[in-house]
Amino acid sequence: MSKQATRNFATIDELAVSGKRVLVRADLNVPMREGKITDTTRIERTADTLRELSKKGAKVVVLSHFERPKGKRVPELSLAPIAKAMAEILKVPVAFANDCVGPDAESVIAKMKNGDIVLLENLRYHAGEEENDQGFAKNLAKLGDFYVNDAFSVSHRAHASTHALAQLLPAAAGRSMEAELSALANALGEPQRPVAAVVGGAKVSTKLDLLGNLIKKVDVLVIGGGMANTFLLARGVQVGKSLAEPTLVDTAKAIDKAAKERGCEILLPQDVVVAKEFKAGAASQTVGTGSVPADGMILDLGPQAAKAIAARLAQCKTIVWNGPLGAFEIAPFDAATNTVAREVAKLAQSGKVLAVAGGGDTVAALAHAGVIDQFSYVSTAGGAFLEWLEGKELPGVAALARGRI
Repeated sequence: MSKQATRNFATIDELAVSGKRVLVRADLNVPMREGKITDTTRIERTADTLRELSKKGAKVVVLSHFERPKGKRVPELSLAPIAKAMAEILKVPVAFANDCVGPDAESVIAKMKNGDIVLLENLRYHAGEEENDQGFAKNLAKLGDFYVNDAFSVSHRAHASTHALAQLLPAAAGRSMEAELSALANALGEPQRPVAAVVGGAKVSTKLDLLGNLIKKVDVLVIGGGMANTFLLARGVQVGKSLAEPTLVDTAKAIDKAAKERGCEILLPQDVVVAKEFKAGAASQTVGTGSVPADGMILDLGPQAAKAIAARLAQCKTIVWNGPLGAFEIAPFDAATNTVAREVAKLAQSGKVLAVAGGGDTVAALAHAGVIDQFSYVSTAGGAFLEWLEGKELPGVAALARGRI
């Protein structure tokens, strides 16, 4: 469906890795409960890169952080359990070093044979990691011949392993990073038009930068969730006891005005689902947006709004999605998100649109709708995805673009 956007970064195709030590920055900050990993998605997403480098005869040295030990060695925040999980997923042995720099790391790496994979201990055991310390980055660089960043999700941080290190060794994007950057470039960098953005979530205040950037980039902006209530207020529509930000009405008006001047159409709901309380089984009704009861809360977009949004999106060629349209965690307030997400999934599967989504609540909402594998690309990056949508430069990505091969 989409054309391939121009790349300004190297990939592992351009590295002659056989017999070389390749430092791979992965994001293995996986959720754990009582010492057991509850979701291995992040390990699986970097598995292709690790397998490919290993098969090409590289000595693969994996770097990652885990949680926030704040520069101290905290035993319960060790990456050791993750090495075992990696071995199970990759179906090859994964050695573990008790530190990420110094003698422990050096001795384990010195014993590696071509194709071996080693995981080093938590980068954030050293304060230099989050401080983007040049000295710490140089100590990491001593351990490798090449640097590969396969962790888009942490590339909005200017840390030693994502920023400084990329400028000390020949640098390239891993397969997961490459896929993410290509999808994002095709979505907003050099998109096929018309382009639509679906933006939901609770508050306008958390997404001012996002909205300000999108109205310059897209042809259609669908606003849902609690954010839509503030925009309805700005248009003179009463929203009862709904979540809204009255102090941002003037801001919403300004965004509305700027969008019109730029030819960006903002879609707000013409009907909504309201209830007197937000809980499972609460009595609810669908009303026009001009008929919200004074004691009612808008908890979802109505069926007519969902139908209208789906129809408008079907006229587009590129769709970017961030945030649910309603309080999807509790039925029946998941209906609009489910309806629109399933329609977008069909469009993506048919090749009619490029559909790219991301952000924590978005991933959960698409999984809830049963379509997370049917979009063109779903980013699990959270903060990095949001900052990219806001048009901000991501230090880890910028460092890759400036990397040398």
